[in-house]
Amino acid sequence: MEYLLNNFGFVQASLIALFIIFFRYLIFAGIPFIFFYKWKRDKLKSKRIQKYFPKKEKIISEIKNSFITTIIFTAFAWIIYLLKINGYTKIYQDIDTYGTPYFIVSIVVMLLLHDTYFYWMHRAVHHPKLFGSFHKTHHLSRNPAPFASFSFDVAEAFAEILIFPIFVLLLPVHPIALVIVFNISLIFNVMGHLGYEFLPSWFVTHPILKWINTSTHHNMHHKIANANYGLYFNFWDTWLGTNHKNYVKTFTKLAGN
Repeated sequence: MEYLLNNFGFVQASLIALFIIFFRYLIFAGIPFIFFYKWKRDKLKSKRIQKYFPKKEKIISEIKNSFITTIIFTAFAWIIYLLKINGYTKIYQDIDTYGTPYFIVSIVVMLLLHDTYFYWMHRAVHHPKLFGSFHKTHHLSRNPAPFASFSFDVAEAFAEILIFPIFVLLLPVHPIALVIVFNISLIFNVMGHLGYEFLPSWFVTHPILKWINTSTHHNMHHKIANANYGLYFNFWDTWLGTNHKNYVKTFTKLAGN
């Protein structure tokens, strides 16, 4: 943001930042879409989680909603920047300030905190009093494509990104660590909305890997809605019994095809 402001006016810098964030979404979601939904559509048919394909109109709607989401995400990037230049954040510029081990640990900590935040926020927006204004748009994609990754109501987009200002206010974080976590978040979002299961059948019984969520896990949430709330990890769904009772069975059947 500082580089953009130093080289462009505020409006131009904002438009460039918006373009970068939206283009990044199009690349992360578009490449899997082209591969799975166009190029290998027939060959990988057995890996489809839901057998029918979303309609063209639904995909266009997901992209439009995602563009609105990226406007909100861009606004929050400016908020973080303004907090930083006014001395309210713990953002640091030199990795050597805390060292490489801390840099790596900070990424892991942010992922764990984000997963916890997401789980409870996600369960909250499924409450009948919140669902209509926070989460309805996302669940219009009952059979999501990768472009559904950012297809949110405006209120949910705010709730989704709120964790990042919290990070910079409470934790010493390097900008690169923030970018890495944001990219991992998008990757998991795309995977959760991929519509295909490509992991091996033993994945959900492995003592370590079973704690990482799969494409099937989130796709079932879109289809059924009242289970499978986690983002990166399966800790909270396991501990609180919110995994769908047929999750492992469904995954194993798909992965074995």
